[in-house]
Amino acid sequence: MIVDMPRTSTAAIAKKLVDLRDSGGAVALGRVLTLVVPTDDEHAETAIEAANDASREHPCRIVVLAAADERGTSRLDGQIRVGGDAGASEVIVLRSYGPLTAHGASMVIPLLLPDAPVVVWWPGEAPEHPATDPIGAMAQRRITDAAACGDPVEVLHRLAARHVPGDTDFAWSRLTLWRGLLAAALDQVPADRVTAATVTGASDSPSTELLAAWLALTLGCPVTRVSGRSGGGIVGVRLERPSGAVELARPDGQVATLTQPGQPERRLALPRRSNRDCLAEELRRLDPDDIYGEVLTTGLAALDAEEGGHVAMAEARSAGRGPDVAEQLRRGAELDAAAHARAAAIAAADPPAEKQTVGEDAS
Repeated sequence: MIVDMPRTSTAAIAKKLVDLRDSGGAVALGRVLTLVVPTDDEHAETAIEAANDASREHPCRIVVLAAADERGTSRLDGQIRVGGDAGASEVIVLRSYGPLTAHGASMVIPLLLPDAPVVVWWPGEAPEHPATDPIGAMAQRRITDAAACGDPVEVLHRLAARHVPGDTDFAWSRLTLWRGLLAAALDQVPADRVTAATVTGASDSPSTELLAAWLALTLGCPVTRVSGRSGGGIVGVRLERPSGAVELARPDGQVATLTQPGQPERRLALPRRSNRDCLAEELRRLDPDDIYGEVLTTGLAALDAEEGGHVAMAEARSAGRGPDVAEQLRRGAELDAAAHARAAAIAAADPPAEKQTVGEDAS
């Protein structure tokens, strides 16, 4: 159900929420937190869709601050979504006009759930200092998305300079699967030390920067950052060891190939994560992410201090340190074709048993 309230006030919206709970039986006690989403009117629906999906795992009250036209007189248009239009949450959309767009914190406070944590997610441009932003200051967790900003890598370094516990970024959430696969690969024998690492990804990918910083911090080895085309995300990681290199390559942004010495190549599903998945992961914890904070503040600085840490794709390929994307795509297609052929051979050798007709003697 969607209730539109044009030219309203936060007091009227709060009263309407109480009326809806009394008449419809919606229970606010099931909400575990308040998620505040500052955005603009153009991108509000995309943010609401991601928040609704994440709320099925984390029931919450979602307050969307959709700044509209900053010109003209102050006006607030409210909208309440409950039931099937709000996932497992209740969504309050506040569309502000005129000077009111600069007073988001004042509009949010009357709509916060009592005695419940507050999380702020900026799906677009993040404030210069999230922790001291009027809205960010009231939250236990502050979630930004450097990849959605104009200069993602520069924004990531700005966040590093002003990081405080409780801050996090989707660039880190998008690394969860990569970090898990690489850690699992290094846990297998032989357990020799990594002597060098190469991380290949888009030149404007903050996740690639964080992955390289994480490896530099945890492995204590030189890390080379190979810059590819913009918008491509992470392409691959190569870890050099005396027993042979471990390589995880994802040239198409969907399926990765894991190569390890003494083992057959494996194909792994590794798609780029959606905002819904990243948001759901970040809402699973309300305490500071200390590992992210250390990687952001210490790992990035160590990465920047390395001489020759950033090289172009062509230079890396000529030196044997970077991936050949075309060759990886060809090899991946060969592995997929071989897997399909094996599956077809197995199916042909073991046809399904014919169904027994009703009344047929089974003896």
